[in-house]
Amino acid sequence: MRLIGLVLLFLTATLAYADDPVEHLLQGDFRWKSSPPLVRPVERTDDPCISIKDPTVVRHDGKWHLFCTIRSRTRTHQIEYLNFVDWKDADAAERHILPTCPGYFCAPQVFYFTPTKQWCMVYQIQDAEDPKVLLPVVSISDTLDDPEGWSPPRLLFDAKPKHVSSWIDFWVICDDARAHLFFTSNDGRMWRCDTAIGRFPQGWSQPQVVLKGDIFEASHTYRLKGSPHYLTVIEAIGEKGRRYYKAYLADRLDGDWKPLADTPDKPFASFKNVGGDAGWTTSISHGELLRAGVDEKLEVDTAKFEFLYQGVSDEDRRGRPYGEILWKLGLLTPE
Repeated sequence: MRLIGLVLLFLTATLAYADDPVEHLLQGDFRWKSSPPLVRPVERTDDPCISIKDPTVVRHDGKWHLFCTIRSRTRTHQIEYLNFVDWKDADAAERHILPTCPGYFCAPQVFYFTPTKQWCMVYQIQDAEDPKVLLPVVSISDTLDDPEGWSPPRLLFDAKPKHVSSWIDFWVICDDARAHLFFTSNDGRMWRCDTAIGRFPQGWSQPQVVLKGDIFEASHTYRLKGSPHYLTVIEAIGEKGRRYYKAYLADRLDGDWKPLADTPDKPFASFKNVGGDAGWTTSISHGELLRAGVDEKLEVDTAKFEFLYQGVSDEDRRGRPYGEILWKLGLLTPE
């Protein structure tokens, strides 16, 4: 009887462990299924659109609010907004190009900043003195679904720090005391700086390298709901130029990032571990996890893990300059 009791205790503990989504995630064994393309570039006769990419999305007032970069013939980088109730209706939703910036602006991140009770959109623009240099900016709005309501861009830094060779794809996440800004530099490094919550979006510390590896760009960091862990997913370039995602864990936003799923054979998301309707893409690129809330802490629920990404097939990428790649948006759900 004692042996039977021990076996039952072991089986109960094993089943509880298997049913714990956080513990399952910490094993780093990800398996996904993909939707077909859910959002395609919209046709515009005055400025034909080539691709839609760099999505950021929040669920608010019963709708998905999606902001993306669009690449067009006449004006290369713009941010487009759409909202919809269900993903099956996303492609038919009305599109709005934000009038926030008259020039180059792209790679948005949207969240609700609780201390000021305003929506924030972090994105990048070109430096007026050197268009090859990107600068992180923020616009604010009282109304998420008003494309006209975003303020003009406000610089987070007056200029690129001299010790940073290059920077791209800016991402803000907050803990109780500080706002943390992450970015990458297209050379295998991820950087971080921070400022007091009350000083955001100004007062940043000097950026420091916090992760080195075979990584490229589009690092996105989240708090795992019900867990002390933070998760960073970050894009890499794999075989045949195919993009895929790696994952890292830390116990603090200013802590050390440890590999979770960081190799081509054990990725966070790659054509190798994605099934379903994934035949339309061999790249899993610049994506965002769907969040459990809308605020600056960027919590994700591991029991409802979904990843919105930009994808493209080898055929639609072959022989094209990067700016003419035919990116579309799809959604990964756990298999």
